[in-house]
Amino acid sequence: MVQPLKILLWRCLAVASLLLGFIGAFVPVMPTVPFVLLSAWAASRGWPRLEAWLLTHPVFGKSICEWRTRGAISRRAKYCAGSGMLGSAILLQFLPLPAWGLWARWAVPLILVCVFVWLWRRPEH
Repeated sequence: MVQPLKILLWRCLAVASLLLGFIGAFVPVMPTVPFVLLSAWAASRGWPRLEAWLLTHPVFGKSICEWRTRGAISRRAKYCAGSGMLGSAILLQFLPLPAWGLWARWAVPLILVCVFVWLWRRPEH
């Protein structure tokens, strides 16, 4: 009973993260690649056919394999992620925030800078 439940949970995580990645392809402030990577990881534990499909996918397959083997991120992905983070940080400065949310004007860009530095230190393809 426990094993089928674990497989079901891994599959649910794989599908949910793949759906979030799909949404992220069309919504500028939501990332795509981290959700696709999460989906491949979850599929490797409970859905080998989905994992194989993701690994051979013409758009995401190479990136997933590079991430798994070397932790590598393509330069194009770094530029896209950096511009998305910059755009989000700038947009945040112009959004009306409640008085208690003003800390976000500083905290979110600071976190994005940390992620940006980490991202650019990753090896490339």
